[in-house]
Formats: sequence, C-alpha cells, structure tokens
Amino acid sequence: MSLQSWIENKRVLAIMGPTASGKSQLSMDLAKLYPIEIISVDSALIYRDMDIGTAKPSDEELRAVPHHLINTHDAAESYSASEFVEDVHRLVEVVLARGRLPVMVGGTMMYFNALQQGMSDLPSADEAVRERLLAQWQSDPASLHARLSEVDPVSAARIHPNDPQRLIRALEVYEVSGKTLTELREPAKTGLSAFELVKVALIPEDRARLHEQIARRFEAMLEAGFLNEVKQLMARGDLHPEMTSIRSVGYRQAWSFLSGETDYETFVHKGIVATRQLAKRQLTWLRKEQGMRVIDPFATTREERLAVVQNLIEAS
Repeated sequence: MSLQSWIENKRVLAIMGPTASGKSQLSMDLAKLYPIEIISVDSALIYRDMDIGTAKPSDEELRAVPHHLINTHDAAESYSASEFVEDVHRLVEVVLARGRLPVMVGGTMMYFNALQQGMSDLPSADEAVRERLLAQWQSDPASLHARLSEVDPVSAARIHPNDPQRLIRALEVYEVSGKTLTELREPAKTGLSAFELVKVALIPEDRARLHEQIARRFEAMLEAGFLNEVKQLMARGDLHPEMTSIRSVGYRQAWSFLSGETDYETFVHKGIVATRQLAKRQLTWLRKEQGMRVIDPFATTREERLAVVQNLIEAS
C-alpha cells in the first residue's frame, strides 16, 4: 500500500522499544520521508519542566515535526491510562483527517496494552481524595492496606503495602464510585477497533550494549543540567517524591540525593540501575506483544532501520 492507503484504511504506525533504543531518532528520520505527526507513548513526557531527565525531544525537533501528548500536564497533575486511550483516539482521527500518518512512539507499555486490550470503565482521578489518602499512607501505610483488604480483598492481595500509587488508586476508585476495582474490572473489555496498529519494535539482542547506552545517556543528562532541573522542581514546594511525576526513573533518585539521603556516587549508580530495570520491564512487556516487526537497533545501521520501516509502509 501507499501512504494514502494507510490513511484511508486508518492504519497507525507504532514504534515501540525499551528506553535508549533509538525510537525517537527513527521517528524523526521517518518524518523526513513522510508527512507524519508523532503521538508520544511516554508517561513522563506529558510533564512540563521535566525535560532533561525524560530525554524529551528538543525544541528544534518539536518545531520540525508535530508532536502530541508532550508538555500537556503540570508535574502535580495525574494522568491515567484511560485518559491516554481517549486522547489517542481523538488525536488519530484529527491527524488522519489532515492527510497525515499518526506515528505512536514510546516505551510506556502499559499505555500500549490499554490501547489494544481496552480499559475498564474506571472513574477519573479525584485530587482531593488522592491527597488525603496519600497523607494517610505517609503516616500509617499499614492502615491503608488493611482498609483495602476489608473493602476489596482481591485487589489487596495483588497490591503490595509499599506500593502507594496502586494502593491509593484502588481506594480512590472505591471512595469516588462506591464500587471496588475488582467489581469495575469484571465487565468484558473491548479491544482496539477504531484503527489498525502496525507495530515496529526496536529490541536489542545484546543487553550489554543497551546497558552501555543507558549509562552514557544518564551521564549526558547530568552534564546537561539534570540536577538543576530537579532542584527547580523541589523549590516549587508543592511536589513530593510519592507523586507520579517524581516517581519517574531518575527523578526519584535525584530527589533523594538532593534531600541528603544518598551521596553523589550512590545517586548515579541507583539512577542507572533504575533505568536498566525499566528497560528490563519494557522488554518483558514486548515479549508478550504479537504481530510486531522486530529490528535490532545495535545490529543495524540508522539507514537500515529507516529502510525497514519505509518498506513496511510501501508494501503493506
């Protein structure tokens, strides 16, 4: 098919892969060949003023190619997978209507999964309820988990007491809706039907090479002023380490260092290790994906990777 056929048949390209595998570079190279608009699939890129630690596209790149779901939220705000799914459906329709190809780029596999498998009908976040539950967790986390065990033992059995994000969300859903997560997730979910997702995955066979790339990128972030970026976030006074934004890889470790909890060497080590662990989780998700065209980013050249995607667009 030609690109026009993709647009007419509502086909959307997805470039997936672990952190530091070259997804953004491939998408920018693709933009030189086709009229595309990039839809970010990254839970950290939505936050304004969190640029260096998230490896956000540069201002020049953002001007060169239309990007969506970047810089859409303040660091104090929340954003759910269900909101992501709604935003993507809206954006895909808009981009296709402009005669351009939507290209989804990122490594937040939970978002990709929610898009393809469907979402249960869960209530939106309630910041007041969430803040109250967070305060309770900070003072007595065991009591919060005990309460969840009473109202929703199924969710309590799979959510660890030291996982405030999921614990608070489960209780928030119950308080806002009057129903438990278990009850709300019982109805059958509907999969993706509004458009077809064509998936390309950058998956390195040599894990050591990926680890080296992760370490180099983390060091480059530090040289670019990552710690100053986190200092500015801390200076706001309305953010704390348990917020979703600050729990992003690198930011939590930097916050701990700047709070005097660790020394610099420990911070750097923990930041790199946390990023490696993120990549491992992403690769675990990717192994479950079906129907992907897999490219090894370390066994191919930049031109070869672009040619694979170009051939996919022209031939499929």
